[in-house]
Amino acid sequence: MKAEEIMTKKIEYIEPDAFVYEALEKLIDKRIRSLVVRPKDEKNVYGIVTVRDIVFKAIGKGLDLGKTKVEEITTRPVVCIEKDMDIEHIVKLMAKFNIARVFVSEGGKIIGIVALFDIITAFIKESMGLKPLGV
Repeated sequence: MKAEEIMTKKIEYIEPDAFVYEALEKLIDKRIRSLVVRPKDEKNVYGIVTVRDIVFKAIGKGLDLGKTKVEEITTRPVVCIEKDMDIEHIVKLMAKFNIARVFVSEGGKIIGIVALFDIITAFIKESMGLKPLGV
């Protein structure tokens, strides 16, 4: 199975100069666990801010979520893969870097995300003889 077959295509973004509180509101409103942080300029790269980042890097350190910018807690760079990468290789990358998601890119642009939940769902569907989500 390939990344493009199981990836989630709907990606939520946030600007690096947004406040962490705005990111938290968006995560809660959309019921998601991560946001892609856009590059600040052409010299910068995509990043990610997760619920985990907010809890450990902001709340856990007593930062003011209404005054702390997303870029201050953003993880950069993100791990990007090609859309034709096999699931087995994706799992190895996730284990090696101890991450819960990788981004699927094409031509330098992020086109999807593969998270642990996507892999589990694909595995269950495949074991039941069903088509993956992305097909």
